[in-house]
Amino acid sequence: MFAIIKAGGRQYRVAKGDEIVVEKLPGDAKSKIDFAEVLMIGDGDKVTVGAPLVSGAKVAGEIVETRKGEKVLVVKKRRRSTYRRKRGHRQHETVVKITNVAAS
Repeated sequence: MFAIIKAGGRQYRVAKGDEIVVEKLPGDAKSKIDFAEVLMIGDGDKVTVGAPLVSGAKVAGEIVETRKGEKVLVVKKRRRSTYRRKRGHRQHETVVKITNVAAS
């Protein structure tokens, strides 16, 4: 059984036992989290598509860790004016292990 959930403005295809990396969620490691925005659920040949959400469907998960992502470098340069700027950014992210995918 799989589901498509919405978390942090993005959509993820998840199944039981998967680990996904989403934008930072509130909570500590080992805490439980529920995703109520389930857009689609599939079980073999049977697929249920929500309009826009599947009513009564839930995806449960457990927070594994909160960390920083890879560094993204932002470089600005203007030619012939010795103007150079270099900045880095690391986005906070949460690793979630999916424990249960349940329809209504």
